[in-house]
Amino acid sequence: MDTMTVWTWSLAAGGVVILIVAVLLLAIIFTARSIDRHAKNIWTVGKSIARNTVSIWMLDRTNQVARDILSAAVSIDGTLKSLAAGAGK
Repeated sequence: MDTMTVWTWSLAAGGVVILIVAVLLLAIIFTARSIDRHAKNIWTVGKSIARNTVSIWMLDRTNQVARDILSAAVSIDGTLKSLAAGAGK
């Protein structure tokens, strides 16, 4: 092979390598954009879920307060019954 043929084949191989690298780089870019788009959708859905489930925590707190009120009411009821029993004597 002469020098010109070697250079021609080398340039052709280099061009093919550059073309393959460019195609792979574009594939990476498109995949990254797709991942980013899906991540944004997941973030939006996650915020929606958080917004819709915050009332569950508040309901738990409401149940705790209701238990406290019930225990105070039972205590008051017992006190009133003992006062009524004492007043009836």
